[in-house]
Amino acid sequence: MSQDSYPTPTDRPDLDDVMNVTSAHSSNATAAAAREFRNPGVDKEPLSIAAFALCAVMLIIGGSVLGKTSGALFDYDASIKPNYVRGKAPGVVDDVVMPPKAILDVYVKKGQSLYSAKCNGCHGADGKGDGANYPSLVGSAWSTGHTDRFSQVILNGLQGPTSTGKVYGAGVMPAQGAGMSAQDLAFIMTFIRNSFGNSVGDVVTPEMAQAAIDIAAKRPNPAAPVTADELKGHEKDLPGDKMDPTTLVDPITFKPAAAK
Repeated sequence: MSQDSYPTPTDRPDLDDVMNVTSAHSSNATAAAAREFRNPGVDKEPLSIAAFALCAVMLIIGGSVLGKTSGALFDYDASIKPNYVRGKAPGVVDDVVMPPKAILDVYVKKGQSLYSAKCNGCHGADGKGDGANYPSLVGSAWSTGHTDRFSQVILNGLQGPTSTGKVYGAGVMPAQGAGMSAQDLAFIMTFIRNSFGNSVGDVVTPEMAQAAIDIAAKRPNPAAPVTADELKGHEKDLPGDKMDPTTLVDPITFKPAAAK
């Protein structure tokens, strides 16, 4: 009988009469996947109790040694380099405290840096504004006049006409009081009143500035900018003891030089 007379098995469609290629390939793929994703923990033993005990003993011994030497290990004088010289404290130059200065000069200098950060962008480095959108602070009746009125403009902003009656293009001056301390307000008011050709010669103290902040907080609408009409009710100076502008103060603490 010829080979063609044997029927082809339907469950083994491969050319090889002995091996089913599909089944063989399937088995090989399964074995390869098993090798690929082999569990790394197989054939490994857990850490023994003896090993844990050995680690604990080593930690105890190490802690004991460190505890005995920690005094020298963390001692500044014992750990610094030989001939090391410590830096001087702030405000000390060659072991001599910075000399006191006139309070007006100190406040003007501090106020200048605050002005640069808060006001320079609109009123300019010379305080003259641009004449169209922002008014000049030079010779301004509000800048150099009553301190209560001037403080409310700084703290709350301004809408409408200025002291000259002119309405500038910017329309509204934004409030500058957010985050401003009484000391900062005192600095910036003193600076503007004594710079750009302004020469009022007075010092706005932190006590006065705090009074201004309290007044602003009691306005019916603290979030709104002030207007020229509202400012008519602030044509007075802020309460507080006046400070002689020549009083000598510590340039770091801003306290009178005689105070300790």
